[in-house]
Amino acid sequence: MADPVTAAVQKLYDTYPFPPEPLSDQPPPGYNWRWSWPAAYSFCTGRTPTTNAIKILDAGCGTGVGTEYLAYLNPKAQITAVDLSQGALTIAQERIHRLGAKNVTLHQASLLDDALDLSGPFDLINCVGVLHHLRDPARGLANLAKQLGPGGIFHIFVYGELGRWEIKLMQEAIQILQGDQRGDYTDGVQLGRQIFAVLPEQNRLKQRETERWAMENIRDECFADMYVHPQEVDYTIPSLFAWLETTDLEFLGFSNPAIWRLERVLGDNPELLERAAHLSPKERYRLIELLDPSSITHYEFFLGRPPLPDHTWTEPTDLLGAMPTLHPCIDGWPGNCLFNSFYELIHLTDGEVAFLQACQENQTQSVQALLPSSSLTLAEVYSLWQRQLILLTPDAGSTKE
Repeated sequence: MADPVTAAVQKLYDTYPFPPEPLSDQPPPGYNWRWSWPAAYSFCTGRTPTTNAIKILDAGCGTGVGTEYLAYLNPKAQITAVDLSQGALTIAQERIHRLGAKNVTLHQASLLDDALDLSGPFDLINCVGVLHHLRDPARGLANLAKQLGPGGIFHIFVYGELGRWEIKLMQEAIQILQGDQRGDYTDGVQLGRQIFAVLPEQNRLKQRETERWAMENIRDECFADMYVHPQEVDYTIPSLFAWLETTDLEFLGFSNPAIWRLERVLGDNPELLERAAHLSPKERYRLIELLDPSSITHYEFFLGRPPLPDHTWTEPTDLLGAMPTLHPCIDGWPGNCLFNSFYELIHLTDGEVAFLQACQENQTQSVQALLPSSSLTLAEVYSLWQRQLILLTPDAGSTKE
């Protein structure tokens, strides 16, 4: 830990272990589909994985909130979790102990260690809210990319510059007022709260804090992580993709795709949509963040190491031969009204409910075999897949990848 930036980050998280979610003797509430291997793999490739007995790396696990979900949602996986902070790891160890999970190994390590050896390669790497806090994010990304095996997927969450503009201003204001006390994180938290208390109600920084962040920042751990962190790198679409292109991994898509729909900002204006039709994906992404900067506080996305399948299920014969199963991350099932994995409210017809019921315990039957019992059309089955309500496994005789 000779590097002063890394030592400062370690000190912050030893002082304020993060995330601060309380320990519980109950399974974790809800879900995040990005931590479910079948759901995440299907999102990236269109199909279910061939096995659930995989190796997962939780890189920068903190107090183990994500690790707990990974262990709970992937009971057949072997999970390795690493973090810089021993204080955070101590809490993570207790969290995993209370879950009763036997498939997790914890290590203290820096992602900047070029000799990082975690008994990979891994099928799934989870790295949420970590790389932007490294002194050298490119080096950290390269070290993790080396841990990803062929056909593996890598979920990343990093900060967006435009949506965090007010945060950056407050960070600098706190640093200026701290002076020689910079690095005293408890002082920084107290100072930041004092500043917010005296700012006028119409102040832009205070308004943004009140509207967007105040509920989570009630906890000092969250306030410290946001406003007094010693190291933060924020990205824009151009700088994000320039960074990602330093690896040999493939960009598989944003894991919050609704945010990146051009129609969300341009509406259904045919002239504007026609003008945008020729744009490359990166140009479309940049246009969206320029037109709606406050919504782009972060980027969450998947990378992958080829070879990876790519099933779109647009060929009727492929879809008819596929085996459908119920998506593992839906809330409110069984019922006609539920939330899909994106927490979008879905209203189901009786025929769709009947088909999902048939999928719930399905292990062998194809779409074609299940259709007669539900009265659905093939297009309606395709819609269930698009809305992340079912997963699809190709016919064993299919060679399309």
